[in-house]
Amino acid sequence: MRRREDYLISFDYEEVVPQKPPGRFLLYLYDLLGSISAALFTVCLVFTFLFRMVDVDGDSMLNTLSHGDWLCISSLYFEPEYGDIVIISRETTNERPLVKRIIGKENDVVDIDFATNTVSVNGQVLDEPYIAEPTERFFDVQFPITVPEGCVFVMGDNRNHSLDSRSSLVGCVDINRILGKVLVRVTPEITFFVGDADKAAG
Repeated sequence: MRRREDYLISFDYEEVVPQKPPGRFLLYLYDLLGSISAALFTVCLVFTFLFRMVDVDGDSMLNTLSHGDWLCISSLYFEPEYGDIVIISRETTNERPLVKRIIGKENDVVDIDFATNTVSVNGQVLDEPYIAEPTERFFDVQFPITVPEGCVFVMGDNRNHSLDSRSSLVGCVDINRILGKVLVRVTPEITFFVGDADKAAG
């Protein structure tokens, strides 16, 4: 006769070691990485659809802007206004965009008197405190000129060292080629631009 112990089946159990929950540092690290990812995603959206950063190439906008300045521009709800500083795409993709100031809008009559070095729009001589020096340089465009519909007449603030609407190489610019209006100069100092007035904040 078998003993009762002979009918018992023995099982081997693996000892289950409870896992320790992640430490506070790891939880903090996960939260931090999540926050950084969300912030970067938001910044990418903002600078893709609302604002863009561009740098100034050349000295055609002295003394307002200098070579190497970084600008924040926007095309959101953009309507050309007198005095706006704008970024203009070139007709060929391998050329850097232009940065110029809007002087005349569609149907305006722009005239430059090279004897008195003055610029007038619709017979009104402009007060231009932003220019580096009087307008003496001329190109091949004959004045007065009427700005075509859907276009603007632009000039650089450094009038005698600027390729702009005075030359047929640039001419009156179709507003569809305007990438955006300059809102802020980010470097070397923060400067906000509103029309033909600028306000330094740093």
